[in-house]
Amino acid sequence: MKKAILIFILIFCLISSATLHTSANASNVFLKNRSAGKKIALTFDDGPHPIYTGRILEVLEEYGVKATFFVIGCNVENYPDAFKELLDSGCEIGNHTYSHKDIGKMSEKDVLYQLEKTEEAVSKFTDQKLSLCRPPEGSCGKALEAVSIEKGYDIILWSIDTLDWAHTPSERIANKILDSTCGGDIVLMHDYVSGGCQAPDALRIIIPKLLDEGYEFVTVSELIGEE
Repeated sequence: MKKAILIFILIFCLISSATLHTSANASNVFLKNRSAGKKIALTFDDGPHPIYTGRILEVLEEYGVKATFFVIGCNVENYPDAFKELLDSGCEIGNHTYSHKDIGKMSEKDVLYQLEKTEEAVSKFTDQKLSLCRPPEGSCGKALEAVSIEKGYDIILWSIDTLDWAHTPSERIANKILDSTCGGDIVLMHDYVSGGCQAPDALRIIIPKLLDEGYEFVTVSELIGEE
């Protein structure tokens, strides 16, 4: 019985890690950058959201912190005011596909559609070119790898998953980050979570404590650009 349980756990871990790290050896795929000293990149997926994106931006502005938001194209179209607020904040924008589908299993044609459809939505508000892509669920595949190279995207995964998408209480989110953060980490959070977003409250705990410990919050581009 114990042997069967151990085998199950091993298989589960292998499947989980395979999804996240399929293309992790490619030169344009990043989970962290340990060469960045005590710099950390906060990232937020699935927005913009008409309420929570703004609340997160308020906390970031209060502490003078910039972050990277990976937006979904259809949400950019559905919540233009929230997206404009995000642009005005000076935070970095990344591509999180148009409809949040599993692009790890798509053809190059379909991956290209998902990325370019989001670029089209974003281009209605700004002329800045998107250069960062985060695949939904971290699902990478050969098609995404090929398309990202063709279009000049860096694929951004993460080294810390806060599990805020699972409605984890803000105190537990904060404790996880504070207990496990190292310089060069890319932290995964969300500004769009159905049923409520704990990120704003968690940030009010996380940011001042890490600043006191000498950490610096930067955008993903700044983090991966460190040698």
